[in-house]
Amino acid sequence: MDRPWADYKVGFGERSGNYWLGNDLLSQLTANYRYKLRFDLQQNGTGKWYYAEYSTFRVLSEADSYMLQVSGFSGNASRDVFRDHSYMRFSTFDRESSGTCAALTGGGYWWYPRYCGGCHVNGARSTGYFYWYLLPGGRDLQLSRMWLQCK
Repeated sequence: MDRPWADYKVGFGERSGNYWLGNDLLSQLTANYRYKLRFDLQQNGTGKWYYAEYSTFRVLSEADSYMLQVSGFSGNASRDVFRDHSYMRFSTFDRESSGTCAALTGGGYWWYPRYCGGCHVNGARSTGYFYWYLLPGGRDLQLSRMWLQCK
């Protein structure tokens, strides 16, 4: 979804489908470390489900470009490929903060390290930028969900 910074700030979409809560609200909810983050990942082709959970998840304010803080991996998604995204600032095509990844992936909307990262769970399948590296059987995803869970 090729959307500008302002859309990711306030949120968009349908809760039953493609939905982004909004970075302002993510920042407010995670300020006191009361939530953990869980990814549910359905592999493209096999249909198998994997998950990755993070006991620490925080998104800083817009003044800090919604910098991500994440740690404490557990799950069956092979390996913690999201850890390299920690301490990265959020990027969109109109507000690139980490090189060329937002333009390369067709809009950005992610916390990119310098090399674009080990996962991209908000991309479009048609672009090839919808993946979680090192899943058994291949990186490409059919479906992804990000969940905030109370600790």
